Amino acid sequence: MREATTKSAGSIAELQPELESIVESAGCELVHAEVKGGILRLFIDRPEGVSLGDCEHVSKLASAWLDVVDFGQSRYVLEVSSPGLDRQLYRARDYARFVGRKVRVTMDDPETRRKRTVVGRLEAFDLPAGAPEGEARVVVVAEPKGERHEVSLRDIRQARLEIEL
Repeated sequence: MREATTKSAGSIAELQPELESIVESAGCELVHAEVKGGILRLFIDRPEGVSLGDCEHVSKLASAWLDVVDFGQSRYVLEVSSPGLDRQLYRARDYARFVGRKVRVTMDDPETRRKRTVVGRLEAFDLPAGAPEGEARVVVVAEPKGERHEVSLRDIRQARLEIEL
């Protein structure tokens, strides 16, 4: 964790491409970046899992770059961590990667337009070539009943992996 005081602001959207490049140079993937309550959080991953050393290395690289670009209008804390066992799924590639895993999906029901949460297996993910991410289809089979739910990625409010022991 690192504290800094800076003068000018930059949005996460503006910083994201460079942060992704920094994280990739450390052999990791930037899963998600967010700013909440004066904390800049970077969630990183790699296929074999993230170590404390990976987080430290990315923190040093990102911190140096953020100092150069004068990130933030006031004090902030930089946190770099793994997404955790119950990681949130943010992008199409997250859904594709975790097909077959147990998930908790909160969505807008396509028929009723009401919020609904389903826990089950991520059975399928389909993104037709050239289609925007929002057009992707996600299939979740609810446990234990076996109900099949097919939903557009744009209708998903939040999806997380469920911890399986």
